[in-house]
Amino acid sequence: MQVTQDQVLAWRLRRQSLAPRRTASVAELVRELAGVQAQVASSAELALAIRQRRPEAGAVQKALDAREVVKTWVMRGTLHLVAAEHMAAYLSLMAAARTWEKPAWQRAFGVTPTQMTALGEAVDEVLAGRTLTRQELTEALVAREGFAALEAQLTSGWGTVLKPLAWTGKLCHGPNQGNRVTFASPRDRVPGWSGTVEPEEAVRTVIPAYLGAHGPATPETFDAWLTRNAHRKTAVRGWFASLGEELAKVEVDGTACYLRAEDVDALAATRPSEEVRLLAGFDQYVLGPGTSDTHVLRAERRKAVSRTSGWITPVVVYRGRVAGVWEITEETVDVQLFSESPEVPKEALEAEVGHLEVCNGRSYAMSVRTI
Repeated sequence: MQVTQDQVLAWRLRRQSLAPRRTASVAELVRELAGVQAQVASSAELALAIRQRRPEAGAVQKALDAREVVKTWVMRGTLHLVAAEHMAAYLSLMAAARTWEKPAWQRAFGVTPTQMTALGEAVDEVLAGRTLTRQELTEALVAREGFAALEAQLTSGWGTVLKPLAWTGKLCHGPNQGNRVTFASPRDRVPGWSGTVEPEEAVRTVIPAYLGAHGPATPETFDAWLTRNAHRKTAVRGWFASLGEELAKVEVDGTACYLRAEDVDALAATRPSEEVRLLAGFDQYVLGPGTSDTHVLRAERRKAVSRTSGWITPVVVYRGRVAGVWEITEETVDVQLFSESPEVPKEALEAEVGHLEVCNGRSYAMSVRTI
């Protein structure tokens, strides 16, 4: 089947509850979006509220408290909210890359695979039935024989050494204590937790989840989203092939891509979108295909969206493509439209600011300029 990029973008808007918005819960949206990046908690909360007709303050925290969603390091080594029942599958595919066993990783962070295995065993014991802050967890670990020299790595702000422990199912984030992050064992945070699963089983959850929100896509695009292409290409292609008739091949403006077979008819019937949306920073609509996808974001505008230190700016989406960026203050939403983009209807922007007011419970003035 052949489809156009305009159809694909409109279909993704619908699949991601952006056009139209839905009454779905936080847990439902997190599941359907294949996770929500939560490095910045307020961005994750807004990304979900933007997709709801009637957003509810504190809904993300309620979903975490109910253990319907869990916060942990997954895709691309960043913090995400993931559906509790799918967490083991996401972790499995992250662990399958074995990045901490690669010489470059060991040189950069000074921890051997043997030490990582020992750390995992120790964390299993330390966190059993307990929730600890990072400082408390570090103190408990460095007090044990053989770990004293790892204190600097364990307290690193990037959490690089802790991430493999998350991917192997040894820890996840627990409830915050004020502004302090805590860690807990998945055994205590994930209902029915029985450990991680084999990659061959995990792909049956993760690939369809990704394609259901961000397809059609190639195996390479999928792995870029998952691990920044840390897996062997042959392995990822094999995962796609193993799903057999669950997936279908479609041609998007001449490029062969995969889609869930159940979605083929809906995509074929989709018409291009005229919708305008103001999306939060780090939004899955942008991160799913990646900021290097020029069908979504022009190459010359990538720096306006993908900034230093991995910061992803809030964006204006029109007709499925990034047409500008925006920022918010206590009183104003400042919209900056790209000069080369089609003219974005002002009344649609005003309606989007109105929805931001509903999401945030306050009023804003709107300013619009071209950059």
